[in-house]
Order: sequence, then structure tokens, then C-alpha cells
Amino acid sequence: MRAVLTFSGRTVAWVVILGASAVVLAAVLIPRVAGATPYTILTSSMSPAYPPGTLVVVRPAAVDELKVGDVVTVQLESGEETVVTHRISAISYALDGDVEFETKGDANTAPDRELRLPVQIRGMLWYSLPYLGFLANALTGTDRQWIVTVIAIGLLGYAAAMFVSAWRSRRGRQRLESAGPAAPDADEGKR
Repeated sequence: MRAVLTFSGRTVAWVVILGASAVVLAAVLIPRVAGATPYTILTSSMSPAYPPGTLVVVRPAAVDELKVGDVVTVQLESGEETVVTHRISAISYALDGDVEFETKGDANTAPDRELRLPVQIRGMLWYSLPYLGFLANALTGTDRQWIVTVIAIGLLGYAAAMFVSAWRSRRGRQRLESAGPAAPDADEGKR
């Protein structure tokens, strides 16, 4: 019974560790390394594909890469931090070569009022993670850093504990093997 509980406990621990690692990897480390930016969908304008709470990771895209149907995160006003993630519904070209993008939320009946300039586009959707945006919004940058640090330390500590446990187990087996076969108990033959 003890062996089953030990195995179950280790299995649950590994599932939790691997799950937490995958979340940190997908939401923090991959975007940081790749030069991408995570944003959270706050409204239902992109439902059902990207409901509120979805974490979208966008990476920079050249203007000539963008096409109708791409999901982009754009500044509502040039130079302002407020952004929205919508789909490009039309692209218009002026005679002087300037490009403007019409954007629209999937659940909205009409396109956004303002056309978007290339400078307003923060990036194109790379991947999304449902519900993870709620967690991202609940945590500040400092909180995220602490969580990443705690998870990393936890993973290293758990790995060290597993190595020590395996080393002790191997050492115990080696002692038993080097001692040779056990001598019969003196009282064993007198029954």
C-alpha cells in the first residue's frame, strides 16, 4: 500500500511540476526569448475563438506580411499603451503608398471606427492560451518574476531530492550485494 501511495504522490507531483513549467514556458519564457509580447483579451469582441481571459502572444510583423484575416494587436491611439486585439478585415492603399488597416472583432457587427496605421500595430498573433490571461492580469511583473523563480527553485529542489533518493537506494542495494548471501539463522533449522 505504501508503494502505491508513493508512486501516486510522485506522479501527481510530476504532473503539477510539468504543468506549471509548461505554463511558465509558454506564457513567459518563449515570448521573452522570441521578442514577442503577451496580452490578455478582456472583452468578448473576439469570441468564440478568443474569449475573455485568453492570453494572446503576438510577435512583430512587417507590414507587407499582414493580410486580411490576420489577428493583430493594435494601439487604439498612436503612442498610447491601450491596445485591442482584432482581425484585419480590409487593407487600403493610398496613392502615395501609405497603408491603412481596417480591423474588426469577430463578434462585432461592424468594423472599428478608426483605420489603423502600420505604426499602431504591436504585432500579429503567434499563439494563444485560453484562460491564462486571467492569471496574467492578476499578477504584476514583480509577482510573475517571483513565481518563475519559485517554480525554478522548486524544480531544482525536486530533481535534487529525486537524485539523492535514487543514490541512497542504489547505495543500499550495493551494500546488500557486497555482504553476500545471508547466513541462515541458528534457530531456523531447529524446528
